[in-house]
Amino acid sequence: MTAPRITGSMPPPAPLAHPRQDLSRRFRDDAAPILTADPSAARWRMGTFLPAMIGTGLLLWGFLSWFATDGTSWAEGLLAILIGVGFFWIALTFVTMLAGAWALARRPAIETGPVTPLDVALLIPVYEEAPWDVFGNAAAMLERLAAEPGAHRYSLYILSDTRNPDRAAQEEAAFDAIRARLPQAAVWYRRRAENTDRKVGNLAQWVAGWGGGHDAMLVLDADSLMSARAIRALCDAMGRDSGAGLIQSLPQLIGARTLFARSQQFANAIYGVALAEGLARWTGREGNYWGHNAIIRIRAFATSAGLPHIRDLRGRDNLILSHDFVEAGLLRRAGWSVRFLPRLRGSFEETPPTLIDHVLRDRRWCKGNLQHLGLLRTRGFHALSRFHLFHGAVGYLLSPLWFLLLALWAVIGVSEEKSVINYFSPTNPTMPNWPEMSPVNHIWLMGTMYALLLAPKLIGALALIVSGTPLSHVGGGLRFVGSLIFEIVVSIAYAPILMVQQTLAVGSALTGRAFDWTPQSREGGAQSWLTLLRFHAFETVLGLLLLIGMVTGFISLWLMPIMASLLLAVPLSRLSAVPMPGTLATPQEVRPPLVAIRAAQWRAEIKASLTVKPAE
Repeated sequence: MTAPRITGSMPPPAPLAHPRQDLSRRFRDDAAPILTADPSAARWRMGTFLPAMIGTGLLLWGFLSWFATDGTSWAEGLLAILIGVGFFWIALTFVTMLAGAWALARRPAIETGPVTPLDVALLIPVYEEAPWDVFGNAAAMLERLAAEPGAHRYSLYILSDTRNPDRAAQEEAAFDAIRARLPQAAVWYRRRAENTDRKVGNLAQWVAGWGGGHDAMLVLDADSLMSARAIRALCDAMGRDSGAGLIQSLPQLIGARTLFARSQQFANAIYGVALAEGLARWTGREGNYWGHNAIIRIRAFATSAGLPHIRDLRGRDNLILSHDFVEAGLLRRAGWSVRFLPRLRGSFEETPPTLIDHVLRDRRWCKGNLQHLGLLRTRGFHALSRFHLFHGAVGYLLSPLWFLLLALWAVIGVSEEKSVINYFSPTNPTMPNWPEMSPVNHIWLMGTMYALLLAPKLIGALALIVSGTPLSHVGGGLRFVGSLIFEIVVSIAYAPILMVQQTLAVGSALTGRAFDWTPQSREGGAQSWLTLLRFHAFETVLGLLLLIGMVTGFISLWLMPIMASLLLAVPLSRLSAVPMPGTLATPQEVRPPLVAIRAAQWRAEIKASLTVKPAE
């Protein structure tokens, strides 16, 4: 086979066999050590899943008992099951947060033992990104690694799939700039002439062509940033654990400026720590991979995790889109452990700046995660690897489930006389005779659901403070409480819009219909009102229908928060792009890491050098 053409500056090839795996046959890597049972992880799993299942069972019992007043019909049973399915995932998140909070309150075990020095390749796949941002982050990491040397050796590779020739020329100029400024650093750049298999093919080609020259690869995204201490900590962890095939860090969000991005950044920093800690406890050595900011043993990956193409229901040959979950499962299948280190600090990434940018990214993720349902039958996967694949898909399928329940609640109406359809008609025996939904029942149901959705936020915030984060690192006590309330309000405002958009994304993924809408701005700026109306037309119409139903008395007023969100989707989307500096403070912003400060300076310098016009 002819090797793909590339341009750039690369070291001599160091080939490594990287075969595609056969998903219909079991596989074990002979180089993988025998993993012993992990009783601690088994206890955490039992302590997490059992309460979630018991809580879901009690809820189902309550609903079926309520429906059984006049006999339970098949429709009532189906509704109860749908509610139970949705509730289980809420309960699992809630219990995981509790487990993480409990773990954070305890003193962490410190890993000890000899560290095998590693030759580590830092890989940054790039596709049509702003070169000054990518190379600025790369320069900052190289600079900090040079200032804080350790036992490991590092080389940085920027692997470009950029198609735009002008942007590619900027990438080459930025590469020349950091090579001139950091002459001692081992930094390399190459651009493929054909971006076969996208990011998966980009990394696979590097592994097959140069992977033999390194022990491990630390895979980064174009917007990733890691401190020298965090990079060393990941390398040390792998150097101590000969059975680790992959070790994932917890990327924290930085650099957010708009309302929507800052709310995401705050939630990640404040609530995400306890959730990640709980997740790490019950996943143990069967963890997951999020595609970046993780270190991977190269020979284990090359031997065990080569991704094949898969066939869809129409017989077409398709690339595995959300490759990271599958690669983690393949590594564990082959006998390598996959671990998660949530307490490792100094691992960062950025987040989409606006609601529309977030939705567009989410559509791609939705398609990839739903694709995982067809991979559940892969031979040899660990049960928890299958659960990760299933959990990722369910995360998107829950939106149409909640949408269905919302629609059902709306059409049932407030009484037999005030119903959108004559659902309670005694002349139609196929329809269930629903128990009367009194105001007390409304309050109990809504209160329970909102409490379970909000409780993890409060638990996560409390766990962060109890674990040792000073209030001064989140702007002080009063400002912190204000930020919590503000973020909760923002999340409630955008949740119904995201539910509808994810429902549309699921429908598109399952039917194979592609969205024909493309954004006008790739930089995340404010969109025009016409563009916003076009993008959010479906939510706006739904909100208007709910409003009409409430005004006429046919739809419960308890749905007013959802109605308001959908009806105001266009102005809320516009508001999401408004810069709001100083709000929703996070520890990473109040005390910015040195690598982030230097990355901002490098970005500005490289951008200025690329935009200066040459003298006539």
